Amino acid sequence: MDGDAELLRTAGLRVTTPRLAVLRATEALPHATADDIVTALASELPTTSHQAVYGVLAALTGVGLVRRIEPAGSPARYERRTGDNHHHIVCTMCGTIADVDCAVGHAPCLTPSDAHGFAVTTAEVTYWGICERCAAAERDDEPVPA
Repeated sequence: MDGDAELLRTAGLRVTTPRLAVLRATEALPHATADDIVTALASELPTTSHQAVYGVLAALTGVGLVRRIEPAGSPARYERRTGDNHHHIVCTMCGTIADVDCAVGHAPCLTPSDAHGFAVTTAEVTYWGICERCAAAERDDEPVPA
């Protein structure tokens, strides 16, 4: 917990119980929604509202301690892994999300064909597919050939 408190101080944020709790929750539950975080905090901070969690997430995202991702068709999700320009793969059946590292060495995803004068700092790539668990469930539901 002391490491998280120091992260908050270094980022210029006051150390508060809700901020520490949300940092712990985003570490324990990568790609969590705000609702997931509220549920995770229910036993520790039972009076914490959704609005309070959204406020903490906005503050943490604003200083770069938490990253907000928004896969199409999904509520915003939050993760502690920041600053490395990694990407995500999302299961189209169950919504499971996993991290995908960018290319080793030069990051080709940061070199667009035309940056239109922008200084590119991050690229968001989302891969879509079917996770192993859903693929196995699909295979199990298939009729046995005669």
